[in-house]
Amino acid sequence: MTAAQFNCQYCTASLLGKKYVLKDDNAYCVSCYDRIFSNYCEECKEPIESDSKDLCYKGLHWHEGCFNCAKCNHSLVEKPFAAKDERLLCSECYSNECSSKCFHCKKTIMPGSRKMEFKGNYWHETCFVCEICRQPIGTKPLISKESGNYCVPCFEKEFAHYCSFCKKVITSGGITFRDQPWHKECFLCSGCRKELCEEEFMSRDDYPFCLDCYNHLYAKKCAACLKPITGLRGAKFICFQDRQWHSECFNCEKCSVSLVGEGFLTQNKEIFCRTCGSGVDTDI
Repeated sequence: MTAAQFNCQYCTASLLGKKYVLKDDNAYCVSCYDRIFSNYCEECKEPIESDSKDLCYKGLHWHEGCFNCAKCNHSLVEKPFAAKDERLLCSECYSNECSSKCFHCKKTIMPGSRKMEFKGNYWHETCFVCEICRQPIGTKPLISKESGNYCVPCFEKEFAHYCSFCKKVITSGGITFRDQPWHKECFLCSGCRKELCEEEFMSRDDYPFCLDCYNHLYAKKCAACLKPITGLRGAKFICFQDRQWHSECFNCEKCSVSLVGEGFLTQNKEIFCRTCGSGVDTDI
């Protein structure tokens, strides 16, 4: 290209002694270049001219002076930022708006920093510590109470009860029998060894028994129906000499009227109301 031919590729105006821009080996005057090739700023919607810095992010363009945080309006040029709902936010605004807050210190957990999650809450790693020894718990086993989270050694030392049967720590649940703690799985019938935590049971000499074992081994038998008398749920029974009756079984042998709270007569092993007993030889 000769000096006489050094013209704008678009408007053909001479470029001698003037500023110009080369694109794809073609020369353009500044005016034509800006009109044809300039990108438009996402913020101000004006063209980004050739003498301005064009900042690009994910195919979008900004003037250098327009590339600011959408919330605090501070410049994002050469600073870390993040996108949220098509908005650009500086790290601080993004953290305040989008990041989790530490359950302990209530401060923002900054993006990229390690956080611990437990029961739907979040902690800084350095805030997620045992309430007693104040050492970070991290991913180690822990036990939680209303008063806080505890590493296993501190919890056992401070709070734990020990099972009366196996002598090991009860970390959760458990039951109490004779003022002593038991694991549910250790609280067994002293006869057949089945679990009693969901069962009705009786005790003898401080040993628990299921109803079947207790009835078989220890329960008195009703003189009328011959079934065990357990006394469960406040059931009443009658004792006379060396015999016992369920209250509902303590009836006249002849007319079956209830004798509970009434006078009665006996003959051998039989009991009668006064009316029926008056016709037979009875013991008073």
